[in-house]
Amino acid sequence: MYLQIFIYISYFFSSVGVALIFYGGIRAVINLLITEVKYRSSDYSDIRTDFTSKIVLALEFFIAADLIKTILQPTLNDVVILAVIVSIRTVVGYFLDKEAKELVKNE
Repeated sequence: MYLQIFIYISYFFSSVGVALIFYGGIRAVINLLITEVKYRSSDYSDIRTDFTSKIVLALEFFIAADLIKTILQPTLNDVVILAVIVSIRTVVGYFLDKEAKELVKNE
């Protein structure tokens, strides 16, 4: 019973991560089209910053979902895979966040 609840929670976190990336992507495309149609300056840093923040937040939800799955069914192989996945996502998230902060600072 409890195991099934935690599995659903894990799927929920994964779904939220997917929804955030989808939402951020759609928003970025709409903002890009609006920028192009209005012939404004071709500085896309605001669009990139907004999309990057959605991706970084989504990565945090994916990490939480992976942690819950591994805690429920821990095997040595799963723990090693989780460590690699979390490391990669953390590094990607760190550099995306750093890039977003630099874009905001340069404005």
